[in-house]
Amino acid sequence: MTTRPDAPNQLTITFLYYKVLARAEAFYRDVMGFPLVIDQQGLAKIMRVCPGAHIGLVDEAHGMHKWAETRPVQFCIRVPDVDAWYAYIKTQDVENLSELFINDAIGIRAFVFDDPEGYQVEIQTATRAGA
Repeated sequence: MTTRPDAPNQLTITFLYYKVLARAEAFYRDVMGFPLVIDQQGLAKIMRVCPGAHIGLVDEAHGMHKWAETRPVQFCIRVPDVDAWYAYIKTQDVENLSELFINDAIGIRAFVFDDPEGYQVEIQTATRAGA
């Protein structure tokens, strides 16, 4: 029986598909502050969110999937200071910015907004240990 390789994983990439790749790249670079770490020359821009976690921005004309109006995906970032992020994001030109909210059931304080092509971004802080 073949066993699962036991070498540690190197990184994770979540790919999202865009009609206008340059606009998505500019948002995640300039607004969110994510550095470009892999440039797949016209196909995708892979940006580091935090050590080991990456977001891949894909030109839908060249990717394995196509852009779709319905977005059943939320991109969530856990941060140490959600209030500082909220104050900052309020100064940016983002769509559908929510108020800060608390979800006691799952132990978070958070807010959401849309990226340039409608993917929802959530920024959250844990309100209790283990959440």
